[in-house]
Amino acid sequence: MGTVFSCTVRAEPTPSLRRALDAAEGLLHHVDEVFSPFRPDSAVSRVRHGRTVPEEWQIELREIVTLCADAHRRTGGRFAAWRSGAFDPSGLVKGWAVERAALLLREAGAEHVCLNGGGDVQLYGGPWRVGIAHPLRPGSCAAVLESPGGPLGIATSGPGERGCHIVDPNTGAPPTDGLASLTVTGPSLTEADVLATAAYCMGAEAREWLGALPGVAAFAVMPDGQTWTTGKG
Repeated sequence: MGTVFSCTVRAEPTPSLRRALDAAEGLLHHVDEVFSPFRPDSAVSRVRHGRTVPEEWQIELREIVTLCADAHRRTGGRFAAWRSGAFDPSGLVKGWAVERAALLLREAGAEHVCLNGGGDVQLYGGPWRVGIAHPLRPGSCAAVLESPGGPLGIATSGPGERGCHIVDPNTGAPPTDGLASLTVTGPSLTEADVLATAAYCMGAEAREWLGALPGVAAFAVMPDGQTWTTGKG
């Protein structure tokens, strides 16, 4: 997926948990194989070029297409998996994959899980303290988020991890003003990932929009280094 993954589990190393760790790693590799826009034989590339998608991938592909279409509707088009006729669900798939992989560990008996995929973090249990990278000061944290327990998804959008890879559907170009980075939290990492991507494209409008969403909190860093928050995180 073009980024680094890490996993921390606080639990007894039982055989079932070891199997779940292998399964979680396998799931992440599988999602990369199916949904990477950079692999010529992935489902995404096949859809783009009008080629047949293997039957064993079609259920997952339909799920992602449905989730992306729903996200597009709910964000007023700010989240778009179809741009210039090309299908790219990257703004949703990574969070979805991390959430699924973390759930495998939770279901195997791990009460305390922290799975991080390039800034998309799914937490179970706790307490956990998660640093939010500062987009203007490499190597430092802009804030530290504390989670005493329970499921929590944390998604950050911005150019800090992978450069300018987010495109505003309204302009066809990366956002040029408004936010240096935006972190969104909520019970579901898939949802947090969608909201972070869409709101980052909104720029100054993101604060009011996110503030009206129940169960969601956000932390933003502005281009001048100032910050703002919404909700309770």
